[in-house]
Amino acid sequence: MNSNLLKTYIGILVVFLTLDLRAQDPEFTQFYANPLYLNPAFAGTHNCPRVALNYRNQWPGISGTYVTQSFSYDQNVRSLKGGLGLLVTNDQAAKTLSTLNVSGIYSYQIKVSRQFSVRVGFQATFFQKKLDWSKLTFGDMIDPRRGFVYQTNDVPRGGSKTGVDFSGGILGFSKSFYIGAAAHHVTEPDESLVQGNSPLPMKLTGHAGAIIPLSESKYASNDAKVSPNILFRQQGTFQQLNLGLYITKGPIWAGAWYRNGDAFIVLLGLQTDIAKIGYSYDVTTSKLTLATAGSHEISFSLNFTCRPPKKKYRTISCPSF
Repeated sequence: MNSNLLKTYIGILVVFLTLDLRAQDPEFTQFYANPLYLNPAFAGTHNCPRVALNYRNQWPGISGTYVTQSFSYDQNVRSLKGGLGLLVTNDQAAKTLSTLNVSGIYSYQIKVSRQFSVRVGFQATFFQKKLDWSKLTFGDMIDPRRGFVYQTNDVPRGGSKTGVDFSGGILGFSKSFYIGAAAHHVTEPDESLVQGNSPLPMKLTGHAGAIIPLSESKYASNDAKVSPNILFRQQGTFQQLNLGLYITKGPIWAGAWYRNGDAFIVLLGLQTDIAKIGYSYDVTTSKLTLATAGSHEISFSLNFTCRPPKKKYRTISCPSF
């Protein structure tokens, strides 16, 4: 069997795993560069208006690649004692299955002490999932020598599915550490496009990190800092553990993560007071290593200026990517 035909088979498998009951959310490596996607409690934590753009190309070496984009906007609203956010994600699987999510988010901040604050976030999502049946391939289309040359006898089914989904999260933070948890798809909405019932399993996420200065100065903004992080995620029977470390010196950020049994990740980026950009590459460590060509992800965000927050209001200081 030639390599092109093998890649096609892998692409078909990817699509039908997506249609299966074990469906999962798209993955973003740069968690903190896409904060609203990670946890709705992040809405408004920067105080001023913030825009984030994210692009991920997963497994470009096979024909069933995933391409995911997201856009988010959030800011703190003092009159609401919390933040508002908008999150839009679009996911394409093998150019056959597409999913669009549009979410509205509200978070409420509670000052626990002079050093520690808590935010609780609520998220409502409208989703639309579409299947392009004309781009699917089946076994009766294959000629042993010439590949996919025949018309299938399979009857087209599917189309589109829309619905509403709900999520929530909580985030606690001080100047030097942060910890949070989120529950997505609390109602486990039905995403079936073909037949039967296909609920999207609830996704549970726990994350934590700290910021440790590597020098004694309290005033130099360019001092080096190190930030160890951990993230655990479970969706249905799927579990994922991520361990990572960021290092920053002035405008330069770098980092490394390990996703258990799946990938080793390297990250690099630049930031100013207004703009931040980051790039990451997932080096696949599973049995699919040679076929996938890894995953590429780019993030870009803009932090707009606004009136300074009141003294009792605290913003979160976690890595951007």
